[in-house]
Amino acid sequence: MFKNIKKIENSREKKFFVEKVNLFIKLINVFAQRNNLVVSSVDPEISNSTIKRLKELRIIESNSEDEQNHLIKVLKTPLYKEFIIAINFNLKYQKLIGGLLNNLDPRKRKIIQEKSNKNNRPLTVDFFCGAGGLSLGFSQEGFKIDLANDYEDVCIETFRYNHPEVPDDRVILGDIRNIVDHLDEYIDNEIDIVIGGPPCQGFSSANQQRIIDDPRNELYKYYLKAIEKIAPKFVVMENVRGMLPYAEQVVEDYKNISIEKGNKTFTYSVGCKVLVSNDFGVAQKRQRLIFIAIRNDISEKRKITPFSIIQEIENNYSQNKGHILRDALGYIKPLDAPRIKNMTEVDDEITGKKVDINQFNGNENSYLKLINEGRKIEYVFNHKARYTNDINYEIYGTLKQGEDGTSDNIKHVMPYKHRNHIFKDKYFKLIEDRPSRTITAHLKMDCHSHIHPRQVRSITPREAARIQSFPDDYVFLGAYLKTYMQIGNAVPPVMARGIAKAIKKHL
Repeated sequence: MFKNIKKIENSREKKFFVEKVNLFIKLINVFAQRNNLVVSSVDPEISNSTIKRLKELRIIESNSEDEQNHLIKVLKTPLYKEFIIAINFNLKYQKLIGGLLNNLDPRKRKIIQEKSNKNNRPLTVDFFCGAGGLSLGFSQEGFKIDLANDYEDVCIETFRYNHPEVPDDRVILGDIRNIVDHLDEYIDNEIDIVIGGPPCQGFSSANQQRIIDDPRNELYKYYLKAIEKIAPKFVVMENVRGMLPYAEQVVEDYKNISIEKGNKTFTYSVGCKVLVSNDFGVAQKRQRLIFIAIRNDISEKRKITPFSIIQEIENNYSQNKGHILRDALGYIKPLDAPRIKNMTEVDDEITGKKVDINQFNGNENSYLKLINEGRKIEYVFNHKARYTNDINYEIYGTLKQGEDGTSDNIKHVMPYKHRNHIFKDKYFKLIEDRPSRTITAHLKMDCHSHIHPRQVRSITPREAARIQSFPDDYVFLGAYLKTYMQIGNAVPPVMARGIAKAIKKHL
């Protein structure tokens, strides 16, 4: 997870290195707070044990003063001193700390990976993996992520941290267009399933040609090209509901795939359906168009079709308990919105923290049990309220649940009232006794569309992640606003779990 200090080549790598150092420190601090220990009571000096631990974390390679000085230069003296104290505290209380730092520790990650390799699990490749929601759902159902790829650096950092079972070099940062012709360098096993959601933006009713051939949908074409290279047994492709009118064009493309492998010719049958996340038990009504393709030999051997798989997924709905927004927003610390600018990234007790002690267990209701898989979650991440100015604070406090920017109650302060026909949903107070409206990447812009139903603020990244069905200990790295983008673009893991469950029995 940490890059060797001497091999950091640019500001992006430096930024993520510093963020992970800060995360290490924050984890130590909340652990100490929870256990009534004093971090500053440990020896602040560098010892041989300190150097050894820095080597174990792969931050340095040797005992040389040159590397230590370089670490000071990158972190700056105050943060460096804080980090060394945290390292020494880690060494002193290693057994008590347990697995809290495992995701940052290469040795622990290797043990997790070796354990994962012992199980004969279906191999999965995830393109456009984002922060890892689709992979998480499949992993929770017993699939092994053999390779993941995305072009957003912050998504790759989040994915790597939260998926310690996947080696760092199997989570590839890069454009699929530059990777697809070299897939044989990454994949040498037979892949059971390819999953992913290639961006498709070129929808226009005015365009009478094949919409799917629009240049803006080029990445979708490379997803198909990857399938032709890999020849997986199954494919799951998810996309926005707006792609539905052009679904037949996608079906046509899949049917045109013909792969010569050995003395066999592989083709695919494909079907699609709009699935809604709350049918899977997610506390959100999110519609996604899901394509399922099956290789012809598997389809014939197992006597299945894409539509029979979709039917199995839908038949399982009856086993899923329905949940509403209140279930997702319950049992988490209430927060106030920061009222001073540029305080969103600053931790405090009133407006929230990047890492905090969970005042609850994380399994108090059926929804939390579902997303946290029944585990007790001791720490909560990314639960930090967003800055709110005076006008928006009044709007947030005045609107009633279910009201939007057209409400008469706020017309005296509404800054966009002359454009309400365009901005009707720019402000919306969520309704707690229904599944939430869709969490989108647009939340990174202002969050007015997702106002907390009872507190005078917008929802936090953690609350958005809960609504998306991410577990409470899934950490979103990157700048505050980037966390909303990662969460909004993700497939709800519990929804992914439901799809994976229906496919797994046929592998």
